[in-house]
Amino acid sequence: MKYNSRFAIGLAILAAILYAINIPFSKVLLNSAPPTMMAAFLYLGAGIGMGTMMVARRQSRFKGREANLVRADLPFVVAMVVLDIAAPILLMVGLKHTIAANVSLLNNFEIVATALIAMVFFHEKVGKTLWMAIGFVTSACMLLTVETDGALSFSIGSLLVIGATVCWGLENNCTRQIADKDPMQIVTIKGFGSGLGAFIIALAVGESLPNLSTLLLIAMLGFVSYGLSIYVYTYAQRGIGAAKTSTYYAVAPFVGALLSIVFLGEQITPIFIVALVLMGIGAWLATK
Repeated sequence: MKYNSRFAIGLAILAAILYAINIPFSKVLLNSAPPTMMAAFLYLGAGIGMGTMMVARRQSRFKGREANLVRADLPFVVAMVVLDIAAPILLMVGLKHTIAANVSLLNNFEIVATALIAMVFFHEKVGKTLWMAIGFVTSACMLLTVETDGALSFSIGSLLVIGATVCWGLENNCTRQIADKDPMQIVTIKGFGSGLGAFIIALAVGESLPNLSTLLLIAMLGFVSYGLSIYVYTYAQRGIGAAKTSTYYAVAPFVGALLSIVFLGEQITPIFIVALVLMGIGAWLATK
């Protein structure tokens, strides 16, 4: 299905906003849910939501012509699920130990991780402009991982978030190999596979289930931020291409940081402002 460019741009921005709300809302929900259990139900929410949509599509007359996953895709699917177990756990634990605005900006390190992994393992070329972007984003991340209260030290929370972006960078490269397949099917498999994996780990480390209302809120957030966001992003790519879609989607970390400052009342520090500027330049260069 083809879209006009204006509609596709709207989809890309919508995908960015849907993902951006994940960080500030997750920060609040972590007050009522342990981090690994939180990660589990974020992905389970995405899986349940997308799975329901997929069943509804099959029952309707709008079945579409999406290509299904095949046996040859299995290695990439397994890698995708395993990495999507690790990444949200690292993100939620990191988010619990640092402010949401920093976490939102640190998500841009996924650009660096994706590019470097694509170069090393998949032999993709990294041009001069992207190397400049990597330099700016990495510099900003280094600033955001340093704590200046009292003695100079590294923020464990920020380092865990960077670990999550590295996992997602590798996962992006795996997903790229099956990008022509049904996005609804891919998100459903991601959701159930990664969600159940994280749930088993949560039980193994002794985390308890939060109350039902909290679980429902987490699942709804997962459906919106992890399910619908990826789904909408995929269709934006088909309308305006990968490069232009990433240009508009690059606003997500900045929207997340803004929401964290406005709704969570987090303080803006001079280091954060410098990092914000560096990150903005890096994100802009990455889309060139």
